[in-house]
Amino acid sequence: MSGEVARGFPAFAARRGSTRARSWWGQSWVQALEDTSLDSGQLQKGRRFANSGQVGTITVSPGRIAAMVQAPEDTYESVVLVDRLSPDEWRRFLDEVGSRAGHIAALLDGEMPHDLVEAAADAAVPLLPGIGDLDPTCTCDGWELPCQHAAALCYQVGWLLDQDPFVLLLIRGRSQDQLLNDLQQRTTHTALETPTSPGVPAGEVFAARTTEQFEGGSGEQSAGESGRPRRGGEGELPAVPEVPSTVGLDELVVAGVQAPAGMEVASLGLLVLDAARRARAQLRALLSGSADPWVLDEWQDAVRLAADYPVLAERLGTALGRPAELAVGVSAWTYGGAPGLDVLEHEWAPDPSELARARTELLAAWEDLDLAFEVSGNRLTAADRQLRLDRLGRWHPYALVENTWLPAGPADRDPTTALATPDS
Repeated sequence: MSGEVARGFPAFAARRGSTRARSWWGQSWVQALEDTSLDSGQLQKGRRFANSGQVGTITVSPGRIAAMVQAPEDTYESVVLVDRLSPDEWRRFLDEVGSRAGHIAALLDGEMPHDLVEAAADAAVPLLPGIGDLDPTCTCDGWELPCQHAAALCYQVGWLLDQDPFVLLLIRGRSQDQLLNDLQQRTTHTALETPTSPGVPAGEVFAARTTEQFEGGSGEQSAGESGRPRRGGEGELPAVPEVPSTVGLDELVVAGVQAPAGMEVASLGLLVLDAARRARAQLRALLSGSADPWVLDEWQDAVRLAADYPVLAERLGTALGRPAELAVGVSAWTYGGAPGLDVLEHEWAPDPSELARARTELLAAWEDLDLAFEVSGNRLTAADRQLRLDRLGRWHPYALVENTWLPAGPADRDPTTALATPDS
């Protein structure tokens, strides 16, 4: 399929607070913008433009994002170009997505799984942009790349990605409908090509069970003369339930439930919304046969809540009596999800050959710096830099700040890329 579609997104109203995206994939988009920029002043002005509501309708199409940006002196058209995936790259991406139904379930639920991006990267398919992957232009006379107007557009695209990760896939060349249609066609094609055993009709099995239940009795059966259970009979399997549609906080109805003493009503609504989202994810995992979400203990779940709902962070930190640790945990979760939090808290012993290989690659990449890496468990340390290997094979960068090791950037399967993150 060609993928030549476009979507228009209404202009964001003026807002206060940070321009940073909330989701880890939105933050990766913003990181690519800021890594590309050579002028922090333009980025600062771009953040002000984004927050002040001066960016108009954003049009997203394969390989192109555009919007009109209103400035005091004039109105400019800003465009950001991003490479589209090739047909071969889409084929490899669909192979990865189709191998686990939970990936699409998560996307439909507004989540971009870490392991989906990593699996795509392992297949040489770049989903998230890196340094230099964003190509901004603008009709203003500024020479900076990006200028303040294109920067404002990029910051707001991070907000769009927070709301819908399919926007990233559209930028790379496929709309949501086209992607799902492609997956459906591949599934159907695979099913037609896969030889199947004739097996035994389910109706006969259930009819036999029903007959056995009445043996020694009057001989009556709940099955008809055809040997199949009657509709509504005891042997009939229930229909597979449909997964409920997602709801936003403004659509949530919390009735008949009183918030416990000391809890704000708004916080109760967020917790109900979160419970609904997690239940929906569990149901999708069950119906698709994919792996269940990572099992979290009470502390880890508090970190997840604080990361997903920052308004709860202060209350959670106070309740647990660990506000500073919670902030560090949120940083680890934001960069690496549950595996990122695991390497923050635990040291473990991976295959020594994995550490040796990573150490060799790092020494070759930073030969001019004469780094000496010490190995301890799953950690490689050189001066004030450190890499921690998680149980999925990703390296998490850490930096030593006032005698405390702190998460310093997103994880990567390539240790040299992880260590080169600007934050570390």
